Amino acid sequence: MLLQLLVGAAASACNVIIHALVMASIIKIIRTQAARARFGSLFLVSTMIASVSVLMTAHILEVAVWATVYWLVEAIPAGSNFLYFAFVNYTTLGYGDIIPVERWRLLGPFTAMNGILLSGWSTAVIFEVLRRTLKYRDDVE
Repeated sequence: MLLQLLVGAAASACNVIIHALVMASIIKIIRTQAARARFGSLFLVSTMIASVSVLMTAHILEVAVWATVYWLVEAIPAGSNFLYFAFVNYTTLGYGDIIPVERWRLLGPFTAMNGILLSGWSTAVIFEVLRRTLKYRDDVE
């Protein structure tokens, strides 16, 4: 059980680092662009599309981290799709059509906890990007 917790914590830490780097980059780019941009609806739409697209890409990368961990420790039965299993756990969808091997069963809940926390963090950043973009627009107009 301790090994499962250590592996899960390492994968989670890796994903938090990825997410933190992406978040910092998004905020820095938004600040830079806001200082130079003309604030219209097109700027708001393009800012939100870009932010959400980058965040979705980060989440896909984080799912790939979990899929790699599952593959490395052989956490699911041979012939199963590691990426699919990681996505189902990360998004807390929980179909249950693939069951992890007994000795790695804690990785699924670890993945779900990591996914839900990082998804919430993304939601907070999307809201903050929207709030700041609207604030900059209001200050300029």
